[in-house]
Amino acid sequence: MTAPKKKAKISVYLDPEIMRTLAAYAARRGQPQSLIAEAAIASFLSPDADEQREAAIAKRLDQTDRRLLRLERDVGIAVETLALFIRFWLTTNPPLPEPAAQAARAKAGERYDAFVTALGRRLADGPKLRQEIPQDVEPET
Repeated sequence: MTAPKKKAKISVYLDPEIMRTLAAYAARRGQPQSLIAEAAIASFLSPDADEQREAAIAKRLDQTDRRLLRLERDVGIAVETLALFIRFWLTTNPPLPEPAAQAARAKAGERYDAFVTALGRRLADGPKLRQEIPQDVEPET
């Protein structure tokens, strides 16, 4: 049976902030600082470190891409919903004569407050409109 290799000792100078971070990380993990530093150096010097870093970045970019696609879809839904509502409202509500317009303006504040309250409940309780619309809706041709 061969004796385990004796590890070589080196002295390094670390920035105080890096030293605090190393100490805190080692304490959280319950590991000696030298073991953490050895693993970090080994990872840095590893020939596949660049590939691992590239894979991690690619994974994050893929996640970001999926989030942006969902965001684009949700914004598209919101814009089309607003446009449809405005078109419907303009089509179904003729201009009012001046005396009736004044009364409508007076009532508008109450109606707007009721709308904001209902919107708040909807946002808090769900379901969200985007959840009600299937992901794979095909455009009509």
